[in-house]
Amino acid sequence: MKKLIVSMLVMLLLITSCGKVPVLSNGEEAVITLDDGAISVDDLYQEMKNKYALSVLIDMMDEKILNEKYPETEEEVSYIDGMVDQVQMYYDYYYNTQYSSFEMFVQSQYGVSSTEELREIFALDYKRNQAIEDYAKSIVSESEINKYYEDETVGNIEASHILITVDYEDGATEEEKTQADEKAKETAKEIIAKLNNGEDFATLAKEYSKDGSASNGGALGEFNRDDVVDEFFEAALALNVGEYSKEPVKSEFGYHIILKTNQKEKPTLESVKDEIIEILAEEKLNDDDTLSYKALIELRKDNGLTIEDKDLEKQYENYVYNVTN
Repeated sequence: MKKLIVSMLVMLLLITSCGKVPVLSNGEEAVITLDDGAISVDDLYQEMKNKYALSVLIDMMDEKILNEKYPETEEEVSYIDGMVDQVQMYYDYYYNTQYSSFEMFVQSQYGVSSTEELREIFALDYKRNQAIEDYAKSIVSESEINKYYEDETVGNIEASHILITVDYEDGATEEEKTQADEKAKETAKEIIAKLNNGEDFATLAKEYSKDGSASNGGALGEFNRDDVVDEFFEAALALNVGEYSKEPVKSEFGYHIILKTNQKEKPTLESVKDEIIEILAEEKLNDDDTLSYKALIELRKDNGLTIEDKDLEKQYENYVYNVTN
């Protein structure tokens, strides 16, 4: 849309700068004349400014700031290539009969007339996301970092498991699903009883587990928080090394019997600080829908934004209020 509006403004300038232009009685240049009146250049400009200018202006100022702050990287190019490929795929599979060409599809959906202009849209998106992430990281406090380290950070865990899945046919009734769940849970309890009687965990995993690790005796290797589902991690964390779960552990995948085989020492704060900041920044973005807008608003302020046009200044103030409240 931005490129389309800029093109319209260029056309407006061409209209008023080439050839003989009719002049209205009030001295304004005319864009069109009608039997019952006319539309002046000023009328057209004001209408376009009221409807489109703020969006175009925000994109233009962000491009100027962000292109300077974030030089193009291989990761950015890869992101843009992926997004353009995705748009091409949508066109090829879903819209190629509705639009005569990919360019027509892009113009309809994105308001631009070429793939290069489409790439510029995705480049701006990528750089905005970088700025938003950096802002979220910048407002993570030392006390938040320390608290997360004390409460959440642990050394890597090594464990094996036996997974019993809850199996039922597509279209099963709620009663059938409940019966399948109870059957899986009962099977898991039977396996725990076998372990209590001294049977080998790895042998039972190879016999019963419905997980890819079964062939390896259920061994999962090392993992930490966020590598596995919460229920599994908390249950593994609570076990002593060499201990297995005495009750089945339910997760979205079914019922687990977990054997904890090792617990690494807690890493130093310095070694995990950057990772903690990333986690807390992501939490802030998830918890506050307005934070991404605030990040870009602050970025513009930091770069000395002053809007000289009073109408656009008022529009921008309203925009800021609406997106942050």
